[in-house]
Amino acid sequence: MVKHLKRNHMYDSKKSLAAIFLLFFMLWAPLGQYNFLIENWMKLGTYAVPLILFLFFSFTQERTDSILADMKLMPILLLVAYLIHQFEEHWIDLFGNHYAFYNYFNALLLGVLGSPDSNVMPASAAALFVINTSLVWLVGIIAIWRSPNHLFPVLAMNGIVLVNAISHILSGIVNLSYNPGLLTAISIFIPLAIAFYREVLQISPIAKPQIIASLVWAILAHVILIAGLIVSNWFRLVPESVYFATLVAWSVLPVFLFVTPIQRLM
Repeated sequence: MVKHLKRNHMYDSKKSLAAIFLLFFMLWAPLGQYNFLIENWMKLGTYAVPLILFLFFSFTQERTDSILADMKLMPILLLVAYLIHQFEEHWIDLFGNHYAFYNYFNALLLGVLGSPDSNVMPASAAALFVINTSLVWLVGIIAIWRSPNHLFPVLAMNGIVLVNAISHILSGIVNLSYNPGLLTAISIFIPLAIAFYREVLQISPIAKPQIIASLVWAILAHVILIAGLIVSNWFRLVPESVYFATLVAWSVLPVFLFVTPIQRLM
């Protein structure tokens, strides 16, 4: 019976992995959809929110009091929270501006680079598409896929949420102004991410090294994100495609870290 269940789990896991490959192949492969997705990816993400919640609550039968016992719920909530954040950040911000983050982020980078009047944009529309579909969508979907047995990918998704929220808040404090995504960073990201980390620590104190590692991974993800833009799109030292491949590789890395089954952490 146990062997049969293990075989079924492996079979379901392989099907899920195949679906993940298909999804991101359809996103990133040049199938004639690329220009459309670069402009509209955040809209698709927004409309996916009710579908994701519907599928989860329709097909999940058991409810538990422990986040670690019902581990698919948290990565789904984190992904949905980020999709809502991307609506404010990349589609319509608090003041009704469309695609506001593109101009805001490029102005921020150009200010750091000392060329505020440059016509060359370090963060291209294609780069923002790949950044968000790799470090957010791919990380979130991997967290959902691995969540029944593997805690770290979920912690990594939580880390990217928390670090991104902190970056928005710090930018708002330094510039004493609103930036696209700040509202959802404060109202959704901070309480959700802190609550999850605290819950994990309460249930499993031995998971503390994984929490620290997830924050380090998320901080380095943001370093790679910004440094890669500057190296590839400003200084032209490497092709943008190499930068994109690096983002994808970093997004997949949590799968191979801290593979201790969740049951051993409880």
